[in-house]
Amino acid sequence: MGIWLTAIILGIVEGLTEFLPVSSTGHLILATELLGYDAARWAIFNIAIQPGAILAIVVLYRKLFWDMFTGFFRRDPVAIAFVRNLLLAFFPAVILGLAFGDYIEVMLENAVIVAWALIIGGFAILLVERFAKTTDVGGVANVSVRQSILVGLVQCLAMIPGVSRSGATILGAMSFGVDRKTAAEFSFFLALPTLTGATVLQLFKHRDAITSNDLGLIAVGSLVSFVVAWAVIKAFLAIVTRYGFAPFAWYRIIAGVAALIWLGMR
Repeated sequence: MGIWLTAIILGIVEGLTEFLPVSSTGHLILATELLGYDAARWAIFNIAIQPGAILAIVVLYRKLFWDMFTGFFRRDPVAIAFVRNLLLAFFPAVILGLAFGDYIEVMLENAVIVAWALIIGGFAILLVERFAKTTDVGGVANVSVRQSILVGLVQCLAMIPGVSRSGATILGAMSFGVDRKTAAEFSFFLALPTLTGATVLQLFKHRDAITSNDLGLIAVGSLVSFVVAWAVIKAFLAIVTRYGFAPFAWYRIIAGVAALIWLGMR
């Protein structure tokens, strides 16, 4: 399969899964295994195309971001609380990511870890959906300092491939009493600093290995992931509002079991 088609396929996978609680990194790793790609060859690419999905969030919520940006400099309390909560939730990932970055990179090539994480995460979603007691907090700015820090700590679990950053943050927020819609939006907005930071760090660490052709592939993958993520985010909120997260939990369990069977039969 040509490398340009590979870039497009991985861009589609990234866009489809980045903001769903199913683990985009896990799916990208499984895709490389299933289609016979060199996992090490595409590992950096998989991280580098994340800005495409991030841009989809910026476009969809551009008015909110602009209001928060301008409000912050006007010292508007809502804007200040919004920025504060995102930063509080972001910092734990920065600290642990810098401390354990090399160990995380090793796990990015292990498809078995992904499969088990999908299964365990699926059952965790079902438990949270069943027992979490949530309250409509009215938006990310109204999430408490304590809840924000706890969401940031839970997000660190997503350093294990297959756990799902969005799944960890959304279900973590719900476990701490945040309503579904606010939890989902908190996860979306938290993706901006988290995924941007991870992308910049990886591109800087591996800058000598990236060629001009790689940059072209990254651009194509990012564009594809942007278009797909833009459509997925809108559909995701509609599904969650009506059906909750159970459909994604069962998908994770089925996909994880199927992956384990396939990996065992190779």
